[in-house]
Amino acid sequence: MEDSNNNKNTESQLQIELELDVPAVMTRARRDLSSAPSLSLLSSILEKIHAGYFRISLSLCGQALLWKTLGEPTSHPNALQRFLKMVPANDATITLWILAILTLLLLSLLYLLRCFFYFKMVKAEFLHHVGVNYLFAPWISWLLLLQSAPFISPRTNCYHVLWWVFVLPVILLDVKIYGQWFTKGKRFLSSVANPTSLLSVMGNLAAAQAAAQTGWAERAVCMFSLGMAHYLVLFVTLYQRLSGNDTIPALLRPVFFLFFAAPSMASLAWDSISGTFDTSSKMLFFLSLFLFTSLVSRPILFKKAMKRFNVAWWAYSFPVTMLALAATKYAQEVEGGIAQGLMYGLSGLSVLVSLALIISTALNTGMLLPDNDPAILSLPITTAASQLTTSQS
Repeated sequence: MEDSNNNKNTESQLQIELELDVPAVMTRARRDLSSAPSLSLLSSILEKIHAGYFRISLSLCGQALLWKTLGEPTSHPNALQRFLKMVPANDATITLWILAILTLLLLSLLYLLRCFFYFKMVKAEFLHHVGVNYLFAPWISWLLLLQSAPFISPRTNCYHVLWWVFVLPVILLDVKIYGQWFTKGKRFLSSVANPTSLLSVMGNLAAAQAAAQTGWAERAVCMFSLGMAHYLVLFVTLYQRLSGNDTIPALLRPVFFLFFAAPSMASLAWDSISGTFDTSSKMLFFLSLFLFTSLVSRPILFKKAMKRFNVAWWAYSFPVTMLALAATKYAQEVEGGIAQGLMYGLSGLSVLVSLALIISTALNTGMLLPDNDPAILSLPITTAASQLTTSQS
């Protein structure tokens, strides 16, 4: 009996010692894992990446849609379309689409990991007047990629399901942002409105265009009306304070190109809804063309932003691509040298800008994730959330 009691005491002591040693073992394991080069590199990437990097996917997905649109057959084929028939343009379109989806998948995966491991930073982005608008960017990218997909027909159930998956987050963000504008009033909107706010409008317009292509006219009109109503509010608010020096830093000024991206997307969305590039679509296209001319005629505005490479440079590509898409639709509807010239010129400019950004990014990979990136937000991410909360209260 005594021997059995001694054995039980010995086993219990061993169990207690093991239980006491488990936290120490886990602590040492975490320390060893954190010191691993691969995990430390991943942790550094997750700390520095943010929703603004979806500018890259926006540009590539827009390029995929542009090439698909240029290759569409029309009743009056132009010289560009005849040229595309002579080269393997379909293979180039598929290759570009695959590159776009791989880039978008990589960015989405990294941002999901950031949400899991650095939720406070994501929350700070959500509370920031610039960062929250870029949360629309991944869903806009997916919607553009869905429209340019060479393997999915708009009339299939798969397309319908994916449309809902990509649009529901847009609607939830709409409720958050537009609800604040409505309840907090003009003073709040004037303090937080900036050119990146136009991304919220473009999320609705991209959803409307995708819905119209699948035959959902009512859903398309609903999303279009929601986006355009708030675009009018933003247009007036931002037009009165175009400089934007008090809301975004100088390195983020390429986002001013979003001024003409919104009406370009609106013209494309209405073209899909009405079935023709009618007067309303032409008016929106001419507005975007005027805003584009107004910005490119003032290069001094972007002088500081171009001194050093930054991911904010990718903000140039997507708006120019949307304008080129609108010009392509306009040229397909209107015959004439001016319309054809606009299509050729803007499409060529869009391709050149995208290629230049790809090359610049490849040559400056060391600057792609800087330690201190003033172009991410106008304030450090933790400070931004607290100051915005204070200003709201």
